[in-house]
Amino acid sequence: MSSDLHTLTATEVLAKIKAGEATVEDYARSLLKRIDARDASVQAWAYLDPDYVIEQAKVLDAIPTSERGPLHGVAVAVKDVIYTKGMPTQFNSPIYASDAPEVDAGSIIVLRKAGALIFGKTTTTEFAAITDGPKTRNPHDPNRTPGGSSSGSGAAVGDFQAPIGLGTQTGGSTIRPGSYNGIYAFKPTWNSITREGQKIYSLILDTLGLYARSVADLELLADTFAIQDDSPPPTNFAVQGAKFAVMKTMVWPNIGAGGSAAMDKAVSLLRSYGSEVEEIELPDNLNNLPQWHATVLNSDGRTAFLPEYSVAKEKVAEQLVGHVENVSKISRKAQLEAFDNISAARPVVDELLGKYAAVLTPSVPDEAPLGIEKTGSAAFCLIWTALHTPVVNIPGFKGENGLPIGLSLVAPRYHDRKLLAVSKKVGEIFEAEGGWKRDLPDV
Repeated sequence: MSSDLHTLTATEVLAKIKAGEATVEDYARSLLKRIDARDASVQAWAYLDPDYVIEQAKVLDAIPTSERGPLHGVAVAVKDVIYTKGMPTQFNSPIYASDAPEVDAGSIIVLRKAGALIFGKTTTTEFAAITDGPKTRNPHDPNRTPGGSSSGSGAAVGDFQAPIGLGTQTGGSTIRPGSYNGIYAFKPTWNSITREGQKIYSLILDTLGLYARSVADLELLADTFAIQDDSPPPTNFAVQGAKFAVMKTMVWPNIGAGGSAAMDKAVSLLRSYGSEVEEIELPDNLNNLPQWHATVLNSDGRTAFLPEYSVAKEKVAEQLVGHVENVSKISRKAQLEAFDNISAARPVVDELLGKYAAVLTPSVPDEAPLGIEKTGSAAFCLIWTALHTPVVNIPGFKGENGLPIGLSLVAPRYHDRKLLAVSKKVGEIFEAEGGWKRDLPDV
């Protein structure tokens, strides 16, 4: 029924539209009805114009079948740090309230050309750079955070308000909301997707990330953004006989009971399906990766937020003012050491990761914490962002309150398509037997 179209993944709705069983307008109206019923509880959107959505849907429906793109009619929720023509881009900052540059970011240009329906703008923390949460709530418990900084995109996809969401990650801003909202999240290899036209925090850390409720949808997006490995991904990957590693990393003391239990169950499941799993660690000389990441982040923030600081310092978050004023007293020598140490670590880690089908590691310490004031810990994400590796959050586990917990699969740089192929099979197992089921949150 057309009223249920919002429950479909992007791949599923594409099939229905292609078969003539639904129109883009039907689909858009189903999503808008879902949003209307749930927006007061979730508040995922920074900007949404239903009339504009329907207008664009009608334009897409009028395109001849032979001229339709590979994402024809698929709704995409766009994080509000990405320029989107016809909509404001406000960065959750009073400096840019209602600001609407008439330009599309590179990622939006690609999506529009593929036929996507650019649905609206989703909430973010200020400039996708601080840990104070926006208005958005976790769709599975409105008393909890959906994570950040890609709060609205993660919540919208988790609540069946959109099948695809765009996020960004400088620390853990794509993977963490993926875990908290019970969805797949993909942080590709650094700079695999254009970042032209989005707010930059750190040129050497920022990565555009993707949300979906299936790996098939992530693969569809990887095709759209021309993400390719040197070798074609395996078409017949099987968990049985595959070799995995589990890595707790140097930040394991941050783990919670739910995260630890999810890791144990995941290892047990992989072994029960006939895979080999061994525990590994990074070399001891890389134990300072979290500190190096912090040094780079704080240093790059001096450059990133100088424009806003110069124009309206009083309207900029204290944390970002601190970056510009270098309150941490980070020397240029320390900045260079962190930059160079991370650079030297990348090929070392690539070699280690390359010995396995994928490496399993926590996405977050536990289920989403209570309160929306803070977006939760990114401790387990930071090192992978710094190392530029692709990461996929796999949902399927739960914490003591029954809320979702995801785990990450990691691979060497530019092994994105192989990682997605592995994630698809692992995801089938984790979703079926991990203990948490993705149900439609109540209206």
